[in-house]
Amino acid sequence: MAARSQGLGDARWDDVRIFLAIHRHGSLGQAGARLGLDTSTVSRRLTALEASLGARLFDRTREGLVPTRIAELVLPAAEAMEAAHRRLARDASGAEADAEGVVRLSVAPGFADSFVVPTLVRLRARHPGIRIELDASVRVLDLTRHEADLALRSVRPEGADLVVTKLGSARWVAAGSEQLAKDAGRVEAWDAVPWITWDRDLASFPPARWLARHAPGADIALRTSFFLSQITAAELGLGALLIPEVYLRVHALTPLRFASALEASAAEWPSDDLWLVGHRALRDVPRVSAVWSFLVEELRSRW
Repeated sequence: MAARSQGLGDARWDDVRIFLAIHRHGSLGQAGARLGLDTSTVSRRLTALEASLGARLFDRTREGLVPTRIAELVLPAAEAMEAAHRRLARDASGAEADAEGVVRLSVAPGFADSFVVPTLVRLRARHPGIRIELDASVRVLDLTRHEADLALRSVRPEGADLVVTKLGSARWVAAGSEQLAKDAGRVEAWDAVPWITWDRDLASFPPARWLARHAPGADIALRTSFFLSQITAAELGLGALLIPEVYLRVHALTPLRFASALEASAAEWPSDDLWLVGHRALRDVPRVSAVWSFLVEELRSRW
């Protein structure tokens, strides 16, 4: 049967919360146990909700109930209804305790490895019901199309459906291993040291442009657009690299000393902002709100 719409229309909250429990737990029995209902009641209420929507929400398989495409389409509306209900029914401490479900987080790979993944043990301890799906790739996911719930971005995105908060700013600096920095002494020319830089697919990236402009004759020891590989190679002494200054707190890298003649070029080192972005419709959903607050707390103090 075809869905009348992607919204929940006149659906009852009691039926919607059953839909959410089934979506999160994957079976009628587990959903019923979570809500204090017997399996037959859960099944009957799910059937009633599907009838009111004119659409099947779950496929029955040997592994359990699998959400259909329609279920994924109405999920944000169901979670928004849940958030509105909870704002009326309980206080903030209850919201923290009840936060559960999957939060899909979009983060650039280097930042994910250095700053996000190390915090996940603390997030898990605080919110054991939350499960993180981390998209640590260079592609930009579209939050307005629900490709992710939250994102960390270096450029502020625009859009009426988005909520954005700035977590900080960081300047890129020239750095290398302690031994490389010691051997280089006070650098007199940027092309006097070997460099690690971005591959040609990111030649327009500001750090890559800076190096091409100020060290055109440099010995390029490594080109790679995988930032963690750049960092690892620099820690092992392969060459110098440009890196946001905050990364020096978590990696074994040392800023290069340079002659006063290079101060003007160093003043052109790029600067990055860090923005936390979410979809307005999901901002007050407990699982999203909990991860949002956690990331603000963890990253604003470090960035």
